[in-house]
Amino acid sequence: MSFPVQANGSSRAVPTSEASFFWRKLSEHRTALWRLASIGLFFLVWEIAGRIPISFAFPTFLETLRAFVTMTLDGSFVAAYAETLQPLVIGITISAVIGIGLGIVMGLSRFAEWLVAPVFIVLQAAPMAALIPLITFVYGIGLVSKTLAVIMLALPVIVLNGYKAVRNANPSLVAMCYSFQGNLWQRITKIIIPDASPVIFAGLRLGLAAGFIGVILAELLITPTGIGDLITYHRSVANYAEMYAAVVSIILVSTLTLAALEAFELRVLRPEKRKS
Repeated sequence: MSFPVQANGSSRAVPTSEASFFWRKLSEHRTALWRLASIGLFFLVWEIAGRIPISFAFPTFLETLRAFVTMTLDGSFVAAYAETLQPLVIGITISAVIGIGLGIVMGLSRFAEWLVAPVFIVLQAAPMAALIPLITFVYGIGLVSKTLAVIMLALPVIVLNGYKAVRNANPSLVAMCYSFQGNLWQRITKIIIPDASPVIFAGLRLGLAAGFIGVILAELLITPTGIGDLITYHRSVANYAEMYAAVVSIILVSTLTLAALEAFELRVLRPEKRKS
């Protein structure tokens, strides 16, 4: 590193291009570094709490990590998620199609809002964990029950977000369409829905998160299959590291799925946010 002498005889350190590049990259990735630091701190606290221990049923982070790797390599997670993801995908697909359609209709029609909105507001506020076991009395313990559990939690979220997005579409854009003599179909397809699409897609992400909760509750409360079966089995035989590894896998899969949807949203629906 050089220290050039200025005209008045004093010297001042001038950072080299390599140092400037390093600090620029560090500032660009500051958020990611803080996230990694917070995750590392959480794992450290987990390890310390497991070694104290705070409970005989609370394994350390390293024990859970070892169990996670073992269950991944022996195919336990693959077989479990093959069963868990089936009702989740079916339920989210049905919820997305019906929910977006109902949300748009409710946002455009006051009568539809008056007729349908209270139902979904009540469903969103209802204790679904208490209602899910009632499904088994009607539909048994098969795929239909688990799919309905996903729909019960995901559909209200998607409908209400779509409804609010359409209802709060930019009035200036709608007025502009009026001024250019656009018909109702053009206002809906070219102005309202494109303007509301980011919030609608956010509702889909929230609905997917609720669907994960629904399918896990169904597997824990209705029938022990999939990843819920892993949790129930390892808890019953006191393999707590494996039980926590199964819970961690749920968090990891849901987080990665939501992150992928968010990346898709930024790339396709809001590319200007990606640039910023």
